[in-house]
Amino acid sequence: MVTLTEARENRTVNDWVAFFKQADIPVLRQTARELAALREREDEMGARDITRVVINDPLMMFKVLTYANNHRSRHQLQDLVQVEQAIIMMGNSTFFDQIPTVPHVEDVLNEHVAALVDLLKLMIRAHRSGYFAADFASHLMDLHAEELRVAASLYDFAEMLMWIFNPEAMGEIRKRQAADKTLRSRVVQQEVLGFRVVELQAELVQVFNLPSLLTDLMDEQRAHLPRVRNVQLAVNLARHSADGWDNAALPDDYKDISQLLHVDVDRVMHIVGAPQP
Repeated sequence: MVTLTEARENRTVNDWVAFFKQADIPVLRQTARELAALREREDEMGARDITRVVINDPLMMFKVLTYANNHRSRHQLQDLVQVEQAIIMMGNSTFFDQIPTVPHVEDVLNEHVAALVDLLKLMIRAHRSGYFAADFASHLMDLHAEELRVAASLYDFAEMLMWIFNPEAMGEIRKRQAADKTLRSRVVQQEVLGFRVVELQAELVQVFNLPSLLTDLMDEQRAHLPRVRNVQLAVNLARHSADGWDNAALPDDYKDISQLLHVDVDRVMHIVGAPQP
């Protein structure tokens, strides 16, 4: 087993993957609290009630899909991509018994307040990305809109894990980018971590047996495909609107989304909740 200290020192993708295979992935304290309340009324609860809680926490979503896809029956040939589908397949009791709601993110990062703040912002942004992707899919009458919600919500899950388990390095990346706005994320990640986070994410999808669809929908080489475009535009919109609706990149986002949805820009702004000019 690779310890956290060793993973930080070696700074290779393989070392981090080995560490994450053994690590207890934390979830938000609020997620644990809400699921504990549901468990007390387990006989009255359906998979949809649990799903409503899980989709608000990308880390819990990651844990659910990881468990579900590693415990499929021999007759279940397709990947489980939708959270509700995964919970139905495993059953409520298995969900509550086998997927721990500890540790809590807030406890793991209790000595790294700045990293916790950055992580929570990233998780909020991921949730918004998922919402936008599902909304765009619904407008396009995609019958599998929830798959796009999952892909957009987990688009940055490797970065979330690095904020949790390597906050000092992630803080250094943030510091360098704040000092030089022209620094590209992947360049500074390579300098500080020794690899790009996207490389780690690709390995984690494979090792944790996550749905291959997630890889496809996150693949920039497939950006011309409508469903991949949906996810990427949702992620961009959530990123650019994270601090308000005055980001200079947003007009281009609206234009790109209008082309995806085949509506005008004013309609796009209404759909996403942006203030009208």
